[in-house]
Amino acid sequence: MARKHSKHDPDEDLHREEDAPVVAALCWLCGRSTGKSIVWHHPVPKSRGGRDVVPMHPICQETLIANFTNSELQRYGTDVEGLLANPNLRKFVDWVANKDPDFTATTAKKRR
Repeated sequence: MARKHSKHDPDEDLHREEDAPVVAALCWLCGRSTGKSIVWHHPVPKSRGGRDVVPMHPICQETLIANFTNSELQRYGTDVEGLLANPNLRKFVDWVANKDPDFTATTAKKRR
């Protein structure tokens, strides 16, 4: 049966600092701070051998996936500037720049 508490420090919750500052991660695509929802995205798709993950807003990930195929994402790798050279993606990032970190909206469907 699984333990509810660590066997080494039964009072570990009492030692945790409640007022510790929370550091918000920056979105890999748009550069804004992430809100409550963070998606850990594979810049190189897992199906193409990608292992690294980066923090992103859900709306940014949806837009990225709608505009690029897995093959294209594999070619770009972690080159954000290369991705932002795409006019649709650049337009999206410019539009979302002043939005709240937890902003959501419907995104375009995946192009075929």
